[in-house]
Amino acid sequence: MNSIRKAGIITLLLLTFSLSGCLTDEVIEAIESDDPCMAGVQVRESDGTLKILTYDIAGFSDELIAQFVNQTGTEVEFIKTDDAGGILDQMMLTKAAPQADLMIGLDNTYLPTAIQNCLLMSHNVSDESFTQSSLEFYQGPLAVPFDEGDVCLNYDEDALAADNMSVPTSLWNLTEPEWNGKMTFPSPMTSSPGRAFLAATVDYFGHSPGNQSGDMASWWTAIVQNGAIFTSGWSESYVTYYTGGYGEYMEGHIGGAYLTVSYCHSPGVEAYYAENYTHSTSLVLPRASFHQVEYTGIINGAAEVDAANQFIEFITSMEVNVNMPDYNSMYSVLDGTDLPETNGYRYHADQAIVSNAITQEMIEQNMESWLTTWQNAVQMG
Repeated sequence: MNSIRKAGIITLLLLTFSLSGCLTDEVIEAIESDDPCMAGVQVRESDGTLKILTYDIAGFSDELIAQFVNQTGTEVEFIKTDDAGGILDQMMLTKAAPQADLMIGLDNTYLPTAIQNCLLMSHNVSDESFTQSSLEFYQGPLAVPFDEGDVCLNYDEDALAADNMSVPTSLWNLTEPEWNGKMTFPSPMTSSPGRAFLAATVDYFGHSPGNQSGDMASWWTAIVQNGAIFTSGWSESYVTYYTGGYGEYMEGHIGGAYLTVSYCHSPGVEAYYAENYTHSTSLVLPRASFHQVEYTGIINGAAEVDAANQFIEFITSMEVNVNMPDYNSMYSVLDGTDLPETNGYRYHADQAIVSNAITQEMIEQNMESWLTTWQNAVQMG
């Protein structure tokens, strides 16, 4: 930034915040910064409350948040969206005047977009105790992993047995007549698991021999033509339509879909909450899964930066993060941790076979074109 322009911005900011009577350390830091990401960002006015933008993480209970409040003396307020896509949308809409200090829940299919658009600022949390798998996609100053797990297809093994259907050995098997109307997929336009599985199909058809290399679009078109159900989010696919999950016990369950997108360890979650019983399992085809990492990060323009760093340290501490399998039905990101053995959680959790090789750079460069290709493919169907 040239000195004349910077001086003009500093004068404008000083005048603006002098009139408001609030010139915080974070504002002064923003004024003095040479970071181009700070240009045009109005630092949120401090009110002493840490505002967290996230989706509905049930495990972040009132008791857990009270523990943080008691430890730090900082009050916490949650702003909740439906999914990671909603978090990104909200951050983009309020980019010039952020309404929150901390985001929790962008995964590695959304994080590159947030970084490209200067939506995050540096944290000061160490990642020395984190698993290598949680750091492979992104290891930098703008985001910290807090949970991880492999997104893959789940199917109802009892339903397949009852209908005398074979377990697929290729994604192309799902385009065959016996699967007509028996699949449900969350849209990659609005769902993080949906977007993760889209990335997995990019890798699958780009690398797997005998799978019409590079023909991801033709597969998605064929899936639509085979009666696949598409939903806006994971919950609607898994809870409303999937026959192998806990949705079958809930009001509003429609069923009909023997296969959906979830996590390779989802059958373990089912068993954990059903006293070691599940009839769901995972379709672990090579390269047909995506290793999802979910992140937390300080929003560019945050007022409560110190409190945001404290909260990141809190949810990535051994005391808290080891419980992510219970809190958020995901793996902890800390070395030496695993799923619990209780009620068959670990026993029924499947392992991905050759998870995809999609990188941060590939998502930065190609996600928008992948989404366009997907939209065109399903519209053709």
